Amino acid sequence: MKVFTAEQIYKADKITLEKQQISSDELMERAATQIFNWLHVRMQGAPVKIHLFCGIGNNGGDGIALARQLFEHGYNLEVYVVKYSDKRSKDFLTNLDRLKERKIWPVYLDADSDLPEIHPNDIIVDAIFGIGLNRTPDDWVAHIIGHLNKSKAFILSVDIPSGLFTDRVPEVKDSVIQANYVLSFQMPKLVFFLPQTGIFVDHWEVLDIGLDTEFLMSAKTDYELISKNEVLQFYRPREKYSHKGTYGHSLIIGGSYGKIGAVTLASSAALKVGSGLVTAYVPECGYEILQTSLPEVMVLTNGKSSIEAIDFNIEPTVVGIGIGMGTTETSVKALEDFLNRNKLPLVIDADALNILSQNQKLLELVPEESILTPHPKELERLVGKWKDDFEKLEKVKRFSKERKLVVVIKGAHTITLFDGRGYINTTGNPGMATAGSGDTLTGIITGLMAQGYPSLQAAIFGVYLHGRSGDIAIEETGYQALIASDITKSIGSSFLDLFRAPEPEGADTSEKNKN
Repeated sequence: MKVFTAEQIYKADKITLEKQQISSDELMERAATQIFNWLHVRMQGAPVKIHLFCGIGNNGGDGIALARQLFEHGYNLEVYVVKYSDKRSKDFLTNLDRLKERKIWPVYLDADSDLPEIHPNDIIVDAIFGIGLNRTPDDWVAHIIGHLNKSKAFILSVDIPSGLFTDRVPEVKDSVIQANYVLSFQMPKLVFFLPQTGIFVDHWEVLDIGLDTEFLMSAKTDYELISKNEVLQFYRPREKYSHKGTYGHSLIIGGSYGKIGAVTLASSAALKVGSGLVTAYVPECGYEILQTSLPEVMVLTNGKSSIEAIDFNIEPTVVGIGIGMGTTETSVKALEDFLNRNKLPLVIDADALNILSQNQKLLELVPEESILTPHPKELERLVGKWKDDFEKLEKVKRFSKERKLVVVIKGAHTITLFDGRGYINTTGNPGMATAGSGDTLTGIITGLMAQGYPSLQAAIFGVYLHGRSGDIAIEETGYQALIASDITKSIGSSFLDLFRAPEPEGADTSEKNKN
């Protein structure tokens, strides 16, 4: 599913009006009907008080049109109009007149108004600001928003939480609605998935309002949402007449005294995701650990407590490197010598990333289309500090495009960036914030590349499988008890899950947003 900018959404609206020969008011009525249907299916006429807070633009017009439909079906409601400007959109005024024709008189709120009492069992519909917001709300409007947030009532936002911008982080957090649910028209917004802005959205769902399909399909976007429907097309079934060599040879390089577990986790994950052969390259202190814990994995050694050189006589398909390796002078020299000789695609993580960030000239030696999997601090060391999530994305986009590398920005919604495009993952949960989870991801991606998946596909598919495995695992462990090896154990189940009934298009189904 594509993620559109505000400008692209406005263009989609305009094209839809022209091609379908409908008025903007008719499109607004569609939107209001979809919201009403969503609410009505869940409420079935329940005598709950519904407070609709509407602005004076098109988002407010959606709210006013919704109020009329709720009234016509007998719901108990109160409508408020927040007069934050003297301007009124045409469609807002049209729907306001229709509301008044039904003898529904809104309460107008301004800087001097008393705020209504709202019971925690009531429902709030937030339709104050839409995607066109371009400045921080005035203090008195922010006071209304704060009042709604403190009410403890269920808040449903229309299209986007009021006070949230589509292209930047809000300066004042208290001026943004904390939405329990957002009904987003036609496609989700990028801000739903970034750490600094996603905190205002507990759950979201997309409503189809019939925008022009041809435009939606052909428009190029900077970001795409990745769910089961998208990754299923990547899946490569096993062939009957194949052997272990058919599915590649993963070489996992890393480990040092006390950090052999990282290589163990990555090697195990590479095996479980389907790599035909896996070899671990570790210091001698890790030999017995790996041979005992993972009999399926072959082991090569160098150095006693840390790797002193990287030299092997095998021919791997792909190399995953850096986990637990350390950043000593010896490690730096070993990595530099290896990069000078190596032409294989790489999956680079952990200490290898830290070495690259400290010795940026080594980046010139990294083969194109290699995959980097940094956590936030490793990413900062690599590309420099950023002021907010939007600048972070632009920095990584430039870095990825200039270096021709795939960069996986790990987080609640991991984003994979390559060639100016971002792919936003929808699987995973807070329980995966645990030691070794990243090592497991490195192994999964390495194992997929060994089987012939192109770098970008391996990264996107690997991130999805990693998150889905974590989602399946917590059904037995819960969040707190989840450990990295549980993720590995669930990889098989995540493959099987690919072929169960598909997810409903447009629903936020990630476990982190269900609990």
